Amino acid sequence: MSLDRIGFAVTDFARSRASDTAALAPLGIVMVEEGEGWAMLGRDGEPRFWFGATGTPPGRIHLAFAAAGAEDNRAPGPRPQYHPDYYGAFVIAPNGHITEAVCHAPEA
Repeated sequence: MSLDRIGFAVTDFARSRASDTAALAPLGIVMVEEGEGWAMLGRDGEPRFWFGATGTPPGRIHLAFAAAGAEDNRAPGPRPQYHPDYYGAFVIAPNGHITEAVCHAPEA
């Protein structure tokens, strides 16, 4: 399955914008477009991840972004319960959503 983009409503747009842009910048995921109460982040000018203050926020969701060579910041580590080469770092955003940086490649 290839996911083209994902978007969802958040309860506190300003806090979500601040935490998500800070957490994803080391992965090269930056602000592509934004407007009153909504933002679109992505790489290479492609808005693939968006969120906003419209609609009803869903319950807790889990997102995993591919990473390679990023500097660890919070309790990252192997997750062999998922598969032998799984390495993940998790951040819980102010809205309660979980953002993950993940690498599936064997250790170099």
